[in-house]
Amino acid sequence: MNDSTSDLYACDLSRAVWRKSSASGPEHNCVEVAGLPGGAVAIRDSKDTRRTPLLFNAPEWAAFRQGLISGEI
Repeated sequence: MNDSTSDLYACDLSRAVWRKSSASGPEHNCVEVAGLPGGAVAIRDSKDTRRTPLLFNAPEWAAFRQGLISGEI
């Protein structure tokens, strides 16, 4: 792990502010997203918030979003 990845995984998520899309339906089959320092993002399953969230640094998150927008993903 490089230093930025180590920093990312060292983030204290106990104070993270999690949010769901306003388009989230009543079935609760959603993900929640929390912004982290440096433009990083954490994502978790809204049905099982005890599971370890996925963590993305800013460039990884930007690439993921671009893949979604372009239809690549």
